[in-house]
Amino acid sequence: MILAINTSTLQFSLALLSQEGGVVAEHLMSGGKGHFGNLMPTLHFLLHSSEREIHQVRCISVATGPGSFTGLRIGLSLAKGLCHALRVPIIGISSLEAMAVQVPYADMPVVPILHSRKGEVFAAQFVWGKKQHLKRTREDIWVRFDDIPRLFQEPPLFVGNDYPTQRARLRDLLGERALLAPPHCWRLGASSVGSLALQRFLRGDMDDPRTLNPVYLRPPDIRPSPSLKLRV
Repeated sequence: MILAINTSTLQFSLALLSQEGGVVAEHLMSGGKGHFGNLMPTLHFLLHSSEREIHQVRCISVATGPGSFTGLRIGLSLAKGLCHALRVPIIGISSLEAMAVQVPYADMPVVPILHSRKGEVFAAQFVWGKKQHLKRTREDIWVRFDDIPRLFQEPPLFVGNDYPTQRARLRDLLGERALLAPPHCWRLGASSVGSLALQRFLRGDMDDPRTLNPVYLRPPDIRPSPSLKLRV
């Protein structure tokens, strides 16, 4: 069984997957102040409600970003702690790739977008190739939302993490050229993180927990207060 963790978006989620690929259980938690404090109670609920034990977990998978600064640090810390305690491998998965895989077998490029801040988004581009394989065609980028038409000129299929807001912005920018995935795809589920990790787990392709780090892309908003003075 694989435990999958996504805290790269404010709507965090946890999922349990069997080694055959089936989703045993999944829970999504809406965003809100301090909601990451519900991570451990949610994990307990997930295990209890599915009648599973934490020691049945054979691998920990975690979304590594880009995404929420606070969320990524919390998710990686939880994943590494469980990996160490259970003595199981860890696998980090790109948040944008996990979002793209939720739009299966599209016949056009898939562009996942994740909210950043100040009118900016994280984005990438993928295509479905032969043998139902998702292939990356653009690396993760951090851009102003208004720059999307210039960066993705070939008509792609968009999917994001905030359907009401991002749909409206894309319609304003692209009009009828804004091709959108179905609304139910517009959230990043931990089961998508787990499904990509499972493929790597079965190949024996694990990460080193000592070197697995969040993918931030953008600098933090935290700045030293100008009123603070260095004391020697």
